[in-house]
Amino acid sequence: MSEPQVFDVVVVGSGGGALTGALLAARAGLATVVVEKTALIGGTSAYSGGACWLPGSDVQQRAGISDSTEGAREYLRAILQEPDQHKVEAFLEQAPRLVAELEKDHGFEFEWLPFPEYFDAPGRVPMGRSIQLKNIKRAELGDIADLLRPPIERDRAGEPGRNTLSGGQSLIGCLLAAFVREGGVVLTNYCVDALVTDGERVVGVEAGTADGRVRLDASRGVLIAAGGFEGNAELRKEYGVPGEVAWTMAPRGTNTGEPVQAAVGLGAAIDLLDQGWFCPGLEQPDGGGSFTLGFRGGLMVDATGRRYANECLPYDRFGREMAKAPERIPSWFVFDSAEGGRLPAIAMPEGVPAEHLAAGTWVQADTIAELAGLIGVPAGNLVETVQRFNGFAATGTDDDFGRGNDEYDTFFAGGAGPNKALAPVEQGPFFAARFVLSDLGTKGGLVTDVAGRVLRPDGSTIAGLYASSNSAASVVGPVYPGPGVPLGTAMVFASLAVADMVG
Repeated sequence: MSEPQVFDVVVVGSGGGALTGALLAARAGLATVVVEKTALIGGTSAYSGGACWLPGSDVQQRAGISDSTEGAREYLRAILQEPDQHKVEAFLEQAPRLVAELEKDHGFEFEWLPFPEYFDAPGRVPMGRSIQLKNIKRAELGDIADLLRPPIERDRAGEPGRNTLSGGQSLIGCLLAAFVREGGVVLTNYCVDALVTDGERVVGVEAGTADGRVRLDASRGVLIAAGGFEGNAELRKEYGVPGEVAWTMAPRGTNTGEPVQAAVGLGAAIDLLDQGWFCPGLEQPDGGGSFTLGFRGGLMVDATGRRYANECLPYDRFGREMAKAPERIPSWFVFDSAEGGRLPAIAMPEGVPAEHLAAGTWVQADTIAELAGLIGVPAGNLVETVQRFNGFAATGTDDDFGRGNDEYDTFFAGGAGPNKALAPVEQGPFFAARFVLSDLGTKGGLVTDVAGRVLRPDGSTIAGLYASSNSAASVVGPVYPGPGVPLGTAMVFASLAVADMVG
């Protein structure tokens, strides 16, 4: 091993949380390096819509919506399950401060993103309180644009990114550009799998590279913000995470948990290991899954040919319904030709219908009974289920699951009947698309305190070691409160970790 490279701060990972921490450390005058396992920067954050759940900031006030820190506190109090209230308060207090700090940079301009929150509970803001960075042009990033991981549909196809960067592309691009402007160092194709200690203090990392093993020293601290372990089949099985590696939305070949396992080897506490940010996944011809939301029509059935939930539920809530019974994985989404044979939903990526039909991930038939035979469910059950659903569309009331009763249900819908979330399935030919249980990542990991410091099971801190993003056990536990919570919490606790390092 060559002589170690010396920094003040080593950040492992390059998603929204990691780059937020790295930028703030560099801005504070600390020599900071971002260490990324792959050749591209951004991880799953680069695939995301870029929504950030950062309540109570000036951005919401500029938009004139009814958001406030107290309202967010009330909302979380109503929906979270036995949370660490100290960490919840730390998040709520830091969120508006972080937004203000980021907007000091001329490259950062947030705007309110209308998108309903996921629970009808006290403190909920109509059309949500999430924010996102405004779109930017790729050319504004200069040469570092080549490091940005493309959107998922282009990345999986081996294609470059777009010229206009929106959502997670804009977020990662802006953070990366600002970090480099502050003198930050970016190292790609470095797989961090070991932590270096001096006594009981973490003082650096070791990584595998194409040229052999290297050591990076960190005088102030190491921040692990490298995603979860959704890409590791053995760990998923060990901890009981529903779903499969092939179905996760993380970039392929990433997020296999080496940095977290290294921390566990030092005695770090872990929690929520069976949890993930779940979603229904449109199965692709290659066996992968596609994050799917915003169902505008159709209905989902299990192996018995029956519905089992409101298809318009927020995606994590529907994914959890899928996980409740083995006959629900895979499920079949039944729809008609009202949209010309396209899926009446948002799937990223959707794929080409003809390729789906050729692979059998979609099937087509002239009647619902024939469709049942093709997907292997009882024909009588499926015919009855569709007829019952069409009756609900005619009356405007889903007597079984209440589809259309919540603002989230109708946000994407456009039906012409009495309930725009209920469109009848009646125009042949008919289709069924196979759905699996996908995820946006696992959400269990290292236990941390209000400053992002990694803890041992006895509550003591491991000096010099911090964690955020999906490398840390989520502050919201098994609940997904609203759009942008994964990014917002990752960014906040990374910023709190850096504040502790700065002292």
